[in-house]
Amino acid sequence: VQLVESGGGLVQPGGSLRLSCTHSGSIFSIYDMSWYRQAPGKQRDMVALVTARGGKNYADSVKGRFTISRDNAKNTVYLQMNSLKPEDSADYYCNAHYTDPSDFEYDFWGQGTQVTVSS
Repeated sequence: VQLVESGGGLVQPGGSLRLSCTHSGSIFSIYDMSWYRQAPGKQRDMVALVTARGGKNYADSVKGRFTISRDNAKNTVYLQMNSLKPEDSADYYCNAHYTDPSDFEYDFWGQGTQVTVSS
């Protein structure tokens, strides 16, 4: 499985960006898909999650501003980011996670895309 992110860039505070992550596998729909971010010198934290069944969860810091969605027909997960703040600046990573019936866990990461929020 390969995950390829796109959509990062430089945006002014208050602006918007949409990140995309395309999954190369043929069974994308079984994976829980997440977006994480990591700022320089900080740990990688989860930003948003959409489960295989469509349930969603967000970090408190982005609730009401970010929206995660998935299109199983396109093997793609999106992160719509609105009202961006300088503290949202980070490298954003896509994650695909699946636990099989034997409880073996599959975890895949993209290469990351940089988001910079600055005037």
